[in-house]
Amino acid sequence: MTQLLLNIAPGWAPTLDNFVVGRNVELLSALRHALAGTASERCFFLWGEEGSGKSHLLQAIVGHARALGQPAIYAHAAVPPFAPVIAVDDVETLDDAAQIALFQLYNHMRESGGMLLLSGAAAPAHLNLRDDLRTRLGWGLVYQIHALSDGEKTRALEQHAQARGLALPREVTQYLLRHGRRDLPALLALLDALDQHCLRLKRAPSVPLLKEVMQSGHMPS
Repeated sequence: MTQLLLNIAPGWAPTLDNFVVGRNVELLSALRHALAGTASERCFFLWGEEGSGKSHLLQAIVGHARALGQPAIYAHAAVPPFAPVIAVDDVETLDDAAQIALFQLYNHMRESGGMLLLSGAAAPAHLNLRDDLRTRLGWGLVYQIHALSDGEKTRALEQHAQARGLALPREVTQYLLRHGRRDLPALLALLDALDQHCLRLKRAPSVPLLKEVMQSGHMPS
């Protein structure tokens, strides 16, 4: 990656602070209380459309817990061994054996007081999972993550650019929103590709450079 070779762009990782809240204020508050140990319920199921921020929040919680010195595990479409804080993304993709393992893990986490975060494309009742697992997943707090408006996406892109040390003109942001994919992760990936292109050319970001990136096949898949 250009940023690693040049060593001038700061690292970026999902955190609760750089998550653009939008209409998800209640969810973020509940997660913070659970992390602080001031909430009785510490099992969460988050669902929403692709790019709504599910993975961001799961990874942010795990990162926050690790920063506090707590063992924490993030897993995508897999069930990890026990830890005080666990996040499992895309549970609808789990096979039968993994669903049994998640059922057992869910019970253990509730009994132990651990913090468990799960995500899916839809609410538990609408997922193609074992009946007993669907029931368990509905026991905790279930939140839909609401997608961002264009104004909120603009803020997220500007925030991401600032974290990378990239001065992003407003016209570049507007072009991204008009011609890029609608989900935020894809937009952020395209912004990263633009940053790398600018570093290679030693030029400031602009709409013509963004067009070059988009036309050269660096669009995120």
